[in-house]
Amino acid sequence: MVEIVYLNGSFIPYSEALVPFEDRGMLFADGIYEVVRAYDGRLFALEGHLQRLVASAQEIQLEIPPAAELQEALLGVMERSGLRDTSIYLQVTRGFAGPRSHGVPQGIRPTVFAAARPVPRPDPRHVAEGARAVTVVDNRWHMCHVKSIGLLLNNLAKQAALDVGAQESLFVREGVVTEGAATNTFAVFGGELWTHPEGPLVLSGITRQIVIELAQAEGIAVREEPYLASRMYGAQEVFVTSTNLEVLPIQSVDGRSIGAGVPGPVTRRLQAAFTRRTAALATV
Repeated sequence: MVEIVYLNGSFIPYSEALVPFEDRGMLFADGIYEVVRAYDGRLFALEGHLQRLVASAQEIQLEIPPAAELQEALLGVMERSGLRDTSIYLQVTRGFAGPRSHGVPQGIRPTVFAAARPVPRPDPRHVAEGARAVTVVDNRWHMCHVKSIGLLLNNLAKQAALDVGAQESLFVREGVVTEGAATNTFAVFGGELWTHPEGPLVLSGITRQIVIELAQAEGIAVREEPYLASRMYGAQEVFVTSTNLEVLPIQSVDGRSIGAGVPGPVTRRLQAAFTRRTAALATV
């Protein structure tokens, strides 16, 4: 089956999806992106993803197509993929502005790309028993709330985890846990759920916000406050969230067991609540 993708207003075979080498996304990582999940053929939390895309675009002065056009692209690649459960990647760069030049050119057409792929599911053992994480120094820029395609340091952090047999890296800035290489991070202290507050040091995760809402509905106290890595080692539970990982428990950090070394009751409740939320899409 030929994979069909979306590029600048057209649905075309993947092999025909070409952009100029000097597209500013290629030269300067001058672009933004979103990853949207579909469950049983229905896009999940689409409004939140599009709102974040708009917010990221405004931060970097990037003109993007209307939300309706972007939604059409997402639905179009999903329908053409034949997948009911899929992960859809959407990227918008500033586009092609001629020979390489610094500055922010005005009036050029953005490059818009979307593709639907099978969901990269985590290992079932990690979902059931917990994954392993390591900490890395967070030396990224101070605009992490922009979902930029410039992910070099995130990729290096992820590789640092893989190199030692772990599954995720947790960024630590001046002793404080900010977020994961490709996730948001939560810890449970005294039965309360803690996560770094929104702002320029973390990405405002869509799954993060849903989990906070689910926790509050479950009667779990939530504190959006910074916490130290040294304190995290003594947490009762740690888990990470993302569009594709959903709610993933962490059994150890830097080789130190978290709590009893198995997913705890708060994590389990939120995993179940999240599953109920996504399962409800099939009845809409």
